[in-house]
Amino acid sequence: MKASRLEAFSDGVLAIIITIMVLELKVPEGHDLSAFLHSSGTGLLTYLLSFVYVGIYWNSHHHMFHLVQRVSGGVQWANLALLFCLSLFPFTTAWVDESGFEQTPVVVYGLNLLASALAYVVLQTVIIRQQGPHSPLRRAVGDDRKGKISLVLDVVGILSALVIGGHLGVWIALACFVTVVIMWVVPDPRIDRMFREHEARDAAPARSQHETAPSAQPHRESRPT
Repeated sequence: MKASRLEAFSDGVLAIIITIMVLELKVPEGHDLSAFLHSSGTGLLTYLLSFVYVGIYWNSHHHMFHLVQRVSGGVQWANLALLFCLSLFPFTTAWVDESGFEQTPVVVYGLNLLASALAYVVLQTVIIRQQGPHSPLRRAVGDDRKGKISLVLDVVGILSALVIGGHLGVWIALACFVTVVIMWVVPDPRIDRMFREHEARDAAPARSQHETAPSAQPHRESRPT
């Protein structure tokens, strides 16, 4: 299966996820600022956080599949697992909004973030194994320090909401989740760099072959008159 087909399917699912989330926003009951803040203020904040998360996954997914030509069955299932975790965002986001940032919904939201991050790591790992020991994606990702820090922050946020509890624990958890967004909002340039290197490497033989190819015009020898 071509990677472009999987990418197109994933793009459609992510677009639907964002659409569902925005439809969960409540229209203010009044026509002044206080009515807006009371009815939609919290919802807009949770929607913004989840929207950026989904956008980061879409961006990272798009960049990662720059280095993939064809996908195996394992990659397809790993991609579906990632899409499943992301498809829960509308539910967990709406629950956090309607509860007013209560402890249990925030913990569940954090678990959703953690599950999505782990699913992305699994997808990345399956692709690297498919590509073999000299995987271009493996060289582009490196030690994936930023990914590991993100997982730690998600765990710290979940534990803060569980162990500390109350408003303090919830706000520490939200601070951890926002920190992950800030870390990933700028696209990682490593995969772009590797993709450009691959394009240049693929173009070099074609250019060399074109330069050494014999002329299409037949060689005419001069004849004595």
